Amino acid sequence: MRRLFPVTDQTPARSQDGEDREWSLDELADAYAYPALAADGHWLRANMVSTLDGAAQHDGRSQPISGETDMRIFGTLRALADVVVVGAETVRQEGYRPARAREAFAARREAAGQGPAPAIAVVTASMDLDFSLPLFTSPLATTLVVTGAAAPSDRVAAAKAAGAEVVVAGEGAAVDAARAVRELAVRGLRRQLTEGGPRLLGQFVAADVLDELCLTISPTLTAGGAQRIAGGPSVTVPHRLAPACVLEEAGFLFTSYRRI
Repeated sequence: MRRLFPVTDQTPARSQDGEDREWSLDELADAYAYPALAADGHWLRANMVSTLDGAAQHDGRSQPISGETDMRIFGTLRALADVVVVGAETVRQEGYRPARAREAFAARREAAGQGPAPAIAVVTASMDLDFSLPLFTSPLATTLVVTGAAAPSDRVAAAKAAGAEVVVAGEGAAVDAARAVRELAVRGLRRQLTEGGPRLLGQFVAADVLDELCLTISPTLTAGGAQRIAGGPSVTVPHRLAPACVLEEAGFLFTSYRRI
């Protein structure tokens, strides 16, 4: 992997002679470390993949446009987070399971006061989820279901019966994206990572609560009508982010952009 420019001056550099090699998980974790947070602060980053022609999926899933290094970074970003925030449609399409503990990150998470694995928070208005899945019945950290106050009461009861924690983040059935971020933060889940899908990311962008976008650019073309990485209504004024990091391997670009 070759670094084109670093996140910070403290980011572990590549060898001075420019040798191409695979970065260690520790180096990736340092490169993607969350910024220092104030006592009441939180940081929401997104991790998405896109083809050269803007597709976030192929045949409804992101895996076909991903790659081995993309999955290493995916795992690293999860290992740094307190919570992974994901939309219900993505849970259904991608077959989400509980986040697992990884020995390579155990000491780092313990030093940060984190449990062995991040919690998963599923954002849903309809509560149309299968609560018999391992995501709800056997996670290392309690799965959260983020919904609105008007969510179907029988589905709320089913979620709680399965062991999930229901978080109300909206006055109606819909979820208020900004409130969802705050509700997770007050529960101590301040290092937040969203993996989409595009509709959920679009909600975070529209609410102007996204602090960082980690975007893998896949060296592929798909054409067709696949979704972009963010969907939903357009913002009035485009949000500008500043580049923080670009890595390259096997034609894939691994970028990070942060709020200015």
